[in-house]
Amino acid sequence: MARLEPSLADGLGAQPAGVAQRPRRRWLARALPFAATSLLAGTLVLLLMALAACAGPQPGPATGPGATPSPSHDAGSAPGTTTTTGSPHANTAAAPSSAPGRSPARAADACPPATVAVGDASALATALSRAEPGDSIRLKDGVYEGRFAVTTPGTAGKPVHLCGGPGAVLDGGGTGHGYALHLEGADHWRLTGFTVRNGQKGVMLDRTSHAVLTGLTVEHVGDEAIHLRANSTDNVVQHSTVRDTGLRRAKFGEGVYIGTATSNWCDVTACEPDRSDRNVIRGNRISAVTAEPVDVKEGTTGGIVEGNTFDGAAMTGSYADSWVDVKGNGWLIRGNTGRHSRGDGFQTHRVADGWGDRNVFTRNTAAVDGPGWGFHLAPVAANIVACDNTVTGATKGLANTACRRTW
Repeated sequence: MARLEPSLADGLGAQPAGVAQRPRRRWLARALPFAATSLLAGTLVLLLMALAACAGPQPGPATGPGATPSPSHDAGSAPGTTTTTGSPHANTAAAPSSAPGRSPARAADACPPATVAVGDASALATALSRAEPGDSIRLKDGVYEGRFAVTTPGTAGKPVHLCGGPGAVLDGGGTGHGYALHLEGADHWRLTGFTVRNGQKGVMLDRTSHAVLTGLTVEHVGDEAIHLRANSTDNVVQHSTVRDTGLRRAKFGEGVYIGTATSNWCDVTACEPDRSDRNVIRGNRISAVTAEPVDVKEGTTGGIVEGNTFDGAAMTGSYADSWVDVKGNGWLIRGNTGRHSRGDGFQTHRVADGWGDRNVFTRNTAAVDGPGWGFHLAPVAANIVACDNTVTGATKGLANTACRRTW
């Protein structure tokens, strides 16, 4: 307190000589209790701060020990892309990545550690029949001869993974009959990296949603390589190689086939349109196919075909005359590259009332080398060919309609 006195006196000003000191003592008597109270309060604040520092930061619910991480969003809903659901988006939509690279869908498809590893056909069939949400089945290199079926769904938070390298080969035993790999009602499966061959059809999805096929090789098949059918929605086929189709019947040798023709609706979807909607076909290499590399059927809506590479040199017959034939509605065909067509590059058709409409073709590169158009819309209707497409070698020119710069 003695050290405080000069500062207090300075605040009062100098006292004249001979003046009594009583007023100063009274002021001190009033000030001292206030100063003591302030000192005590400051000490308490410092003590509380020290206690808080010792306690340390508390973990939040998502970072503490034993916390459950948030489930990853399924890749079958086409993350990282602009999805159309009816009317196509304007041409301000982001362009697809030109390289496979890391994308949200690819990150979601990284294979987790195996819960079971298999090395022969019997073990694989057993693993598929016993699969549960969250399982990861690892295929060792080798040939798995037989036709394999998957019927147990995963979940959005716990998809089921079936993973292997190109040397792990599912062999259907012959191109005359059967599906080499059939997913029926098997939602939220991830098929990654392996080879499928030698079936009438390669990979068939029926009533399956949110499946992701990544980095597969599907080859040497009797009809189409990959087929999404029977109201299979929100699936992704990406970064895969498709080739050598149509060995049984050339006219059925599509690369990727989405939906069902009207003539088969009664057999597949109780005489209703096959609404295999919002599927994404992205970044694939499709060649040596005897029919269209991608065939989009009437009844389907709101899908995306982007960033694929097509070679139509092996197409044959009167119906195989374009790389992509869209008969559904509201599809976005963007950033694809094609070469060698027997007719046109890209087409739409109306084979059922109300279908083959509101599709958008943008940023594609078409080296047609054939007698038709780069883009042939039949009819034009509300379909759009953007002016940012590039066409060479098409005898008839860019398109049978004026291109659009905005929409």
